[in-house]
Amino acid sequence: MSIKKNYVRPIDFKHGRIDMNHGAGGRASAQLIEELFAKAFDNEFLRQGNDGALLPPLPPNHQLVVATDGHVISPLFFPGGDIGCLSVHGTVNDVAMLGATPLYLTASFIIEEGFALADLKRIVESMAAAAREAGVPVVTGDTKVVEQGKGDGVFISTTGVGALPVGRRIGGANAKPGDVIIVSGTIGEHGVAVLSKRESLEFETAIESDTAALHTLVARLLAAAPEGAVRTLRDPTRGGLATTLNEIARQSGAGMLLNEAAIPILPQVDAACELLGLDPLYIANEGKLIAIVAPAAAEGVLDAMRAHPLGAAAARIGVVTADPHYFVQMNTRFGGRRVVDWLTGEPLPRIC
Repeated sequence: MSIKKNYVRPIDFKHGRIDMNHGAGGRASAQLIEELFAKAFDNEFLRQGNDGALLPPLPPNHQLVVATDGHVISPLFFPGGDIGCLSVHGTVNDVAMLGATPLYLTASFIIEEGFALADLKRIVESMAAAAREAGVPVVTGDTKVVEQGKGDGVFISTTGVGALPVGRRIGGANAKPGDVIIVSGTIGEHGVAVLSKRESLEFETAIESDTAALHTLVARLLAAAPEGAVRTLRDPTRGGLATTLNEIARQSGAGMLLNEAAIPILPQVDAACELLGLDPLYIANEGKLIAIVAPAAAEGVLDAMRAHPLGAAAARIGVVTADPHYFVQMNTRFGGRRVVDWLTGEPLPRIC
């Protein structure tokens, strides 16, 4: 991103729109990078001005972790967030769920011709603010423009790089019978917030997305448990809590038994799901995590999570079981038991 400041007329971010010149690699492209992206994401690595970034070596006794994610959410702006902050939070969380410390991000923008520059500026500034708050800089990126009608405003892909201590192994295959299942807070807010904006629904109580970077919460809970006691970490995004637990059950070759009464759900989210005919167990979250931990470490992990702002409503919701069929089951509030199956279909497309 090497730019010479030789422009006479600044970009009109208030009234202007993206045109094909902004993606052609010439003066308009360079000006957009200089006046928007480089300014918003400014850091020592981006200032190198190359197509990639030369980064410092990893800390001793750490190995590299990489995660990548695409963001196509509709609408682009929703209660509690937008595609910009979401693209940072989602990738930071993917790195953190492996027990790694997120270090750097890259970003790729595909922008539709005719997209309002004011909206693009709002998205980029939100993304930059989220990266600064997380302490994970955007160190390199790319911008492309597609013809009007061949995109949907803006799509963002992000890649995250992190450092994992050698020997730390956290993953879906590690859950064992007897382990405790913990969720970091109330579920379903993100999906309901996006749906309410998309369908212009109004509820008596405002419902906002829970989108957040979870790496500091992960660091807190890992510090509270002996090495190896935290078996699995996962953020229940698309498909929600139910689908994520089914994925972990299949990976680990075990079953899950949940307690419905213990699963935290905001009353307004529960009511909205009932009104819309949706099951909150399958609704996407963007600021919650599932932790599966050894029984002896469960209370310490739970206390540590509850002492963190993003884990204040953390709850023990079930246990891992020995089950050759890898079923996720749930004891209901009414005293029965039912299977919590994989998500079928996609009730809420374009949710992240």
